[in-house]
Amino acid sequence: MINLEVKTKLTQDEVIDQLKKFFGIQGLGLHISEEAPQCLTFEGGGGHVTATLCQKGDKTRINLVT
Repeated sequence: MINLEVKTKLTQDEVIDQLKKFFGIQGLGLHISEEAPQCLTFEGGGGHVTATLCQKGDKTRINLVT
């Protein structure tokens, strides 16, 4: 398991759009298996990626677990 965390100036909506483009069907080809306002889980190819988001002030914290 790998756990990565990063902060960005992007809003949660912008981060979600970028996550879907990168990990989704048009990116790495993973399918969204769960979607909530602050959490996305992608699955495919025998693995998964879960992204959890937290807005703090003008920054969004992104935690990726795979």
